[in-house]
Amino acid sequence: MNKRKAAEVYPFLEAYIARKEEQIAEIEQSVERYEKKRQLEERSYQSMSPLRRMFTGRKPDHHLAVEYIHYVRKPMEQIRRLRTEIEQARTIMTGSNPTDLVEISEELEKEFI
Repeated sequence: MNKRKAAEVYPFLEAYIARKEEQIAEIEQSVERYEKKRQLEERSYQSMSPLRRMFTGRKPDHHLAVEYIHYVRKPMEQIRRLRTEIEQARTIMTGSNPTDLVEISEELEKEFI
């Protein structure tokens, strides 16, 4: 943990928060695209005749589970992590005066430089 003056960190924190919120929005969009694609695939499979379904290859359930983990669960964990980083940055902004020395995590320090 490094200490810096709060006034020196404020402009950076605003940009940092905006960048993290943008990342969250991009991840949420990719998750939505995947879920829409899966719904379309399932709908088209269900609309097939029983005979055609018999001959059509369908992904095994364990493949679907792995896809779900890769395209939904891991990105949602990443979103949670990004939101905690945003909350930490907002806490620094709201909980300190411009003349105070605030502790900055190593990750924030890397982005600050």
